[in-house]
Amino acid sequence: MFIADIKKDFYDVVANQRVALLVAADIDALCACKILQALFHCDQIQYTLVPVTGWQDLSTAFLEHKEQFRYFVLVNCGANVDLLEMLQPDGDSIFFICDTHRPVDVVNVYNDTQIKLLIKEDDDLGVPTYDDIFRDEDEEEEGEDSGNESEEGSEPSGKRRRFDEGAIERRIERQRAKRQWEARRREILFDYEQYEYTGLTWLILDPSPCGLWVNSVICCCRWAVIGLTDQWVHDKIPHMKYVSDIATVQRHVSRHNHRNEDEENSLSIDCMRISFEYDLRLALYHHWSLYESICNSYYTACSFKLWTLKGQKKLQEFLADMGLPLRQVKQKFKSMDITIKENLRDVIEESSNKYGMKDIRIQTFAVHFGFKNSFLASDMVHAATALLESTERDENDPTDNFIKALDALSRSNLDRLLSGIDLAKKKLIAIQQTVASCICTNIILSQGPFLYCYLMEGTPDVKLFSKPLALTLLCKYLLTAFVHSTRNKRCKLLPLIMAAPKDVEKGTVIVVGIPPESETSDKKNFFGRAFEKAAESTNSRTLHDHFDTSIIELKSEDRSKFLDALITLLS
Repeated sequence: MFIADIKKDFYDVVANQRVALLVAADIDALCACKILQALFHCDQIQYTLVPVTGWQDLSTAFLEHKEQFRYFVLVNCGANVDLLEMLQPDGDSIFFICDTHRPVDVVNVYNDTQIKLLIKEDDDLGVPTYDDIFRDEDEEEEGEDSGNESEEGSEPSGKRRRFDEGAIERRIERQRAKRQWEARRREILFDYEQYEYTGLTWLILDPSPCGLWVNSVICCCRWAVIGLTDQWVHDKIPHMKYVSDIATVQRHVSRHNHRNEDEENSLSIDCMRISFEYDLRLALYHHWSLYESICNSYYTACSFKLWTLKGQKKLQEFLADMGLPLRQVKQKFKSMDITIKENLRDVIEESSNKYGMKDIRIQTFAVHFGFKNSFLASDMVHAATALLESTERDENDPTDNFIKALDALSRSNLDRLLSGIDLAKKKLIAIQQTVASCICTNIILSQGPFLYCYLMEGTPDVKLFSKPLALTLLCKYLLTAFVHSTRNKRCKLLPLIMAAPKDVEKGTVIVVGIPPESETSDKKNFFGRAFEKAAESTNSRTLHDHFDTSIIELKSEDRSKFLDALITLLS
């Protein structure tokens, strides 16, 4: 059931209770978690935080905590499955679901006792009406029973006919109508559940949803900004939706960020500020050199085709056109000449337009901690993601990585954030090198209805790409690069499936599917249902444990027959 009044139906209900907070392992989930933590701390609501990485984790966490808790808040998980069927909870357990995964399961939508959805009902969900998907079987049985009773007692035994033709015809008509309704129901549900896509929760669209003045309300605005930026960085939402949603968030930021300039309300120099920026689409360039950022940002690297000698030459011409000396662009951005930095964005935009990069600038937000530290929202997304999926030695525990990524989103732990930025640089370099290798060695194959790429065991940094977010980002980067490099017009319109080794000892691979690359793409992904059908038809040993249905694990031996089934299914 959708909640109409989030303060009355959610916050006031849990205000004096102990709450289990089950949070998925992705950045917008972490941001929603930080907002909820700020609200709970404000009113001293007791809660237990449990990170969950998949459906098995979620089931285990519920079993471990169902005796101690009645109220469960699920962040970025639980909306797109029949939660009651999966968890089999007691009748008094209540689930509040704050999830961006779409479509929302219809049982969750129409259950008004145990499922409470913290999702805006007018979010263009397209939920089928109740009568189209649910039917009252009791009335049919009563109708049939009454028909049988009248048949038995209506006529004397001597004149009773062996059967009532009218009753039989009515029964046949009811059965025909039922079959038609069931066929229509299957068609409606197929259309509704066919595509997976990403929406926004109430907590991200309004970082102060309960109408409360939280002491750290400006921090809530910052987390809302980072959560939205994560969806854009990982290509979960269309560009136009990002632009419209960023305008919505900007209104909240402006409202909470406003201060009068008089002495009574003046800000401390150490305070945190959020500013709306029209900044460059260059990853981490404030904390890197401009040259390395251009080389390792997917937008510029793909536009220049930097995996070719011609692309490298084009980059040098681009820098010369801007009049920027190599000595300046190859040193840290903070050390660049102040006169160059003053008009840098305008200079880059002007030259970018000449080279066909008309979208080099994007609406975003910057977070300023006093006058010393400044971070773009995308910087914080890259840093937190790198910490969340760190494969560094002694840093491969999912729970520890979750806590580190959560800490990086707090102002009090800037050292953690800076270490995440260092990891993010290594990750972006690894992605750029892997993309260049895949393009130059022609390992992206056209399989008919889709493109396919497999990273062999032994590929540099292959361990990094055993993580879902890293592999998804690589998949996006690789598809964009392929579209820029191929001359085959048909291949430019195809989606991409990418596989990488997951666990060598168990012999499993991780498989990700993303929709085609185009400016008009709605980012709706059909691979979730396709993966299920292909695995079912071939008895492939798959694990559909990820909250994103377009990410699965597969036994290496079953890869060939699984792909063959996908080709047949999608052709």
